[in-house]
Amino acid sequence: MVDQKIVCQNKKARHDYTIEDTLEAGIVLLGPEVRSLREGRANLSDSYARIKNGEVYLYNFHISPYPYSPVKELDPLRPRKLLLHKREIKRLIGKTEQKGYTLIPIKVYFTRGIAKVEIALAKGKTKYDRRKELREKEAKREMDQMKKGGRGY
Repeated sequence: MVDQKIVCQNKKARHDYTIEDTLEAGIVLLGPEVRSLREGRANLSDSYARIKNGEVYLYNFHISPYPYSPVKELDPLRPRKLLLHKREIKRLIGKTEQKGYTLIPIKVYFTRGIAKVEIALAKGKTKYDRRKELREKEAKREMDQMKKGGRGY
């Protein structure tokens, strides 16, 4: 596997969504944005992807302005185009038209010096699903502790 330098991750994504499928996409950036990403100055929380006119765009992905850049007018939240194959976009169009499915970015990283975004086809979890998951996790942890002989059981 090729070495990856992870810039940022969306940690709440796996908590708030059930992830069905993931894809790796390139991202169209300007020079100062790439420099900011290399410094780790990005935030994926509240970001999402949408398909518009047969192309995929990433919204609300915040890249802080590079302090030494001569270009000062860049909007840190501007929509950024994602680079995917046409067949992948067509498949995503079919899936996202179904009720409840959305595209969310999971992580941004560099591979061989190129910025990539891992996007996921996800379905939102209900409050009930999240509570159920927490109960199962708690029960599993208690069972593991009982096996180890912890907590004085």
